[in-house]
Amino acid sequence: MDGAGEVRVTSTKKWNVVYPGYINSRKTVVEGRCVAAGKACPDPTCAEIADCCSHLKIPCRIESDQAYPRDFLQLGRVRVQLKGDEGSPVNPEITRSHNV
Repeated sequence: MDGAGEVRVTSTKKWNVVYPGYINSRKTVVEGRCVAAGKACPDPTCAEIADCCSHLKIPCRIESDQAYPRDFLQLGRVRVQLKGDEGSPVNPEITRSHNV
């Protein structure tokens, strides 16, 4: 944070990437799902992921021109900033990408 209490925006290249396929309950682990099927949701979109990030006060950016390598027909991914430049979590309640 800056002295004024604002979060500095850093380069998004170092932010974590969340593809909708990571949390799609209709996909198998082989097809690219990264979370438990019970915690996943059916057919998520990048806009829904970004809405969840804004609700959790996590900086995010939608990249609509990128595709998931395992499902290249579905375009879009979301970059999320979980840690600041100094390595501390942006939201103290979310310390790892699996908590998102």
